[in-house]
Amino acid sequence: MKLPLLSFRPVYVIGIGFHRYQALSATPYVNLGLTAAREALADSGLPWESVDSAFVATALLPMASGRPMLRHLGATGIPIVHIENASASGSAAFRAAVLDVASGVSDVSMVIGVDKPDPVRQSARAEAINGLDNLANDAIVPFTSFALRAEAYARSSRCQVADIALVAVKNLRNAAKNPYAQRQKEQTLEEVLAGKPVAGIFTKLQCTPVGEGGAAVIVASEEALKRISGPVRPVQVLSSAASSQCASGDPARHDVELTQATVKKALDQASVSVRELDVLEFHDAFTIEEIEYLEAIGYCGAGHAIPMLKEGAFDIGGGAAVSPSGGLIGMGHPIGPTGIGQIGEIVRQLRHEAGERQQPQARLAMAHMVGLGAVCYAHVLRRP
Repeated sequence: MKLPLLSFRPVYVIGIGFHRYQALSATPYVNLGLTAAREALADSGLPWESVDSAFVATALLPMASGRPMLRHLGATGIPIVHIENASASGSAAFRAAVLDVASGVSDVSMVIGVDKPDPVRQSARAEAINGLDNLANDAIVPFTSFALRAEAYARSSRCQVADIALVAVKNLRNAAKNPYAQRQKEQTLEEVLAGKPVAGIFTKLQCTPVGEGGAAVIVASEEALKRISGPVRPVQVLSSAASSQCASGDPARHDVELTQATVKKALDQASVSVRELDVLEFHDAFTIEEIEYLEAIGYCGAGHAIPMLKEGAFDIGGGAAVSPSGGLIGMGHPIGPTGIGQIGEIVRQLRHEAGERQQPQARLAMAHMVGLGAVCYAHVLRRP
């Protein structure tokens, strides 16, 4: 029998921390991760010695990279688990920590994501994957695939291709107000469209930048909350859902089908309807993703996302703030930290501490991430 998260003991996020997402620099990854970890600990009001377990999300670093990083906080003997799940690495690590606390194995768990691209290692990556050559390696890459999908969407919904770029305008406007975002400059629609061409209708600003950074959160049980001497600002995790692709369906749109199924599970577990959500953080590596995912989860009907976007329904202050952090397009996508950073933004919103990015009276929020179109995670959180 499958049990929803609420069948176990309550789990809360009590601390969040970041190192700004940024272009590749000389900063060691240990510094990136520790900055986020220390900020999250300070925010939680608990010392490192209170942490019972740690889950480290990376996708680009060498193995066991959390060991040399976390020992700077103190060698306390806790279990450290490393998790890699493509773009959803951070989301997978968050889910593992939540279940660790919900089950009673731990009272306090740290989730930390850190990544730093290695340009030498990336350029030397083998062309064969799993021993099978991909004859389209030089032609079909993610931005090509999503550009084709964007053009197909424009035809089927009878919108202008330029309308899809409005997602980038909105998310860059949000990111300009976020001190942790990689891109911190507003751009007009004309500026987005005039950018460097990437593929099809996509220009550079319609695609996420993959850089470096760190994000961390502390999750805890109610018992742990009692040990905090200062003010407590907990946000409850209502549900955690995860899925992987099935053999059936459209192979070019596994991510959309996965999103639909996974978000439904997360909302059903939390006993929440999609229109009750005040804040949504999406995996928007390309502008078309936000549009397709909003329609897939039933927030609006097919072909209706663009008109609602134009009306400001997804702006901060609209019906639901979509990617108020700036999303992957504005905030950036260092991969390992990304899903954890989404949780951090949601917690900030539900605490009503997001400043200029604050969605008024935010009470319910959801974070969504996809990994290589093959895995999907969704989490629903609530302000107590």
